[in-house]
Amino acid sequence: MNLQAPTKPYVLASIAALLIGVCAYGIGLFNANMELNEKGYYLTVMLYGLFSVVSLQKTIRDKAEGINTSSIYYTLSWASTGFAIALLAIGLINAELLLSEKGFYAMGYVLSLFAAVTVQKNVRDKLALKEESAEKEVESVREPDEIAE
Repeated sequence: MNLQAPTKPYVLASIAALLIGVCAYGIGLFNANMELNEKGYYLTVMLYGLFSVVSLQKTIRDKAEGINTSSIYYTLSWASTGFAIALLAIGLINAELLLSEKGFYAMGYVLSLFAAVTVQKNVRDKLALKEESAEKEVESVREPDEIAE
């Protein structure tokens, strides 16, 4: 596998996007004029969405790399991501919020989900690169021993 490490600016930009999206969404919820149970709903939908997209990205990557992934988990990851997005959409459609507030929550949510996938991908790329370089190091140590024999 010929991996290329994600650049530091790309890693920092994806982390910044995740923090900005989650913090903006959270600050919006904190300052919102809604019942506590509504705030809890939107917070739970955000956490569920973040978990589901990271899980989906992992299963897609596992399949692409030939790592054994059960079809039920793969399907559940797709369904979970769809449900998380649908729950936010249904909540916002039925919420008594200004259209601008609905748009704010939707954009914060989408930014956060996309950034979570990107951050997870960067972490996985870095780990795979470390493993690849460790394997090459082991191979380079073995070669001189084989020559001596």
